[in-house]
Amino acid sequence: MKNIKKYTLMLLVIVASAFFAVWIFSNYFQKSEVITIAEQRPVNFVNLPANSQQQLPDLTFAAENSVHAVVHIATQSVRGDGWSSGNPFFDEFFGLRRQEPQLATGYGSGVILSEDGVIVTNNHVIERAQKIKVILNDKQEYDARLIGADPSTDLALVKIEAENLPYLTYGDSDNLKLGEWVLAVGNPFNLTSTVTAGIVSARARNLGINPEEYSIESFIQTDAAVNPGNSGGALVNQQGNLVGINTAIASRTGSYAGYSFAVPVSIVKKVVEDLKEYGQVQRALLGVSIADVTASLAEERGLEKVEGVFVTAVIENGAANEAGIREGDVILNVAGEPVNSAAELQEKVSRFRPGEDIKIVIKRKNDKKQFTVTLRNKHGDTEIVRDNDTFLGARFEPVTNEDKNYLKIESGIKITELKNGKLKDAGLSNGFIITHVNKKPVYEVNDFRRETENARGGILVEGIYPNGELAYFVFGV
Repeated sequence: MKNIKKYTLMLLVIVASAFFAVWIFSNYFQKSEVITIAEQRPVNFVNLPANSQQQLPDLTFAAENSVHAVVHIATQSVRGDGWSSGNPFFDEFFGLRRQEPQLATGYGSGVILSEDGVIVTNNHVIERAQKIKVILNDKQEYDARLIGADPSTDLALVKIEAENLPYLTYGDSDNLKLGEWVLAVGNPFNLTSTVTAGIVSARARNLGINPEEYSIESFIQTDAAVNPGNSGGALVNQQGNLVGINTAIASRTGSYAGYSFAVPVSIVKKVVEDLKEYGQVQRALLGVSIADVTASLAEERGLEKVEGVFVTAVIENGAANEAGIREGDVILNVAGEPVNSAAELQEKVSRFRPGEDIKIVIKRKNDKKQFTVTLRNKHGDTEIVRDNDTFLGARFEPVTNEDKNYLKIESGIKITELKNGKLKDAGLSNGFIITHVNKKPVYEVNDFRRETENARGGILVEGIYPNGELAYFVFGV
């Protein structure tokens, strides 16, 4: 009987303890969990459908519309082939050494712009190429000829003899919005007809990667994956229209690392039109040195707002100076469009040709003024530049393959007409073939022009006469 009472008491204690534990849990621990959930409810993550992919754009039309109009470009060029003068002291001074020519191959992409085979690509894809081959998406191959190139925008135009080709139409790069979906179409790592997608992450990006004196950089920045081989390929919008030419990537490894850059179609259109009509780009110059307006610059110069583009210098007898624009002015608007960076201003002006008038709105001492500026060319006048085959008083023509084989040269341009100028003063004569300038091979007049204009100091011209006699000339810039 005593044991029964003992066990009954223990049972009552256990039951009471259980009820007490449940009461503690329900009033404290369980209440804490409810409070936590209640605090999360006001954070409203809302209104996404069960299948969130329905909110993504359908890019299949754009991909199918563009992939057949983007081509694979393969190039061949000969590097090396330096000459010795036979004079060891002369060779030592100029560093001349005979180098055996080496065949170099390159690859890139291009975009068909018309059904008869006009193709735009990057200048660096075809630069110094002796042979350019175009491979279509259906594996057909064509030899291409160079129509013209513009190193300042890194664009070039080539042509193949074909008909009824698929081609892309121009879109509107001015209306691209940050966050808008775009496609990059090209041939990375020789993987033909590759399409990647991303968004526009920045506009009017100036990277400072183009060494040309009159370079224009106003890149569209995207996060679409682009790799070596994509150069010259298409950046297209959701409608399948061309909005840019893929040109560069930001990378420490040489491969895609998150950002890629394309020349906007607003620049592409002007360059293509000029190369087709004139053989070279008609660069219109405002005649000013400019800088972005920063907070520190605004404070230093007493500017009311951080806006526009600051004029740091005005070239004497330039277009801006003649119109009345002065150093210290802030350019706010070009041709009816606002500008807030040097890249934007250069891109707007690049759409015009020498001799055309544009409206420029500036702020001077906090007062706005409008000027009409007649743009000029690099020579300081308003004429269209047409002398693509003349330079320094000489007219040139390409060297024929027959002459190259006979003279055993791989590059060169022949002087066909010589007037007063630095070449005549230096002793060059009609018929002389310029093969190298400052030890760099010359394949066309633009090569000779570019190396000469970018040189600092003396110019060394190497070449050969039609009878096989080698000659060297030196003159000042």
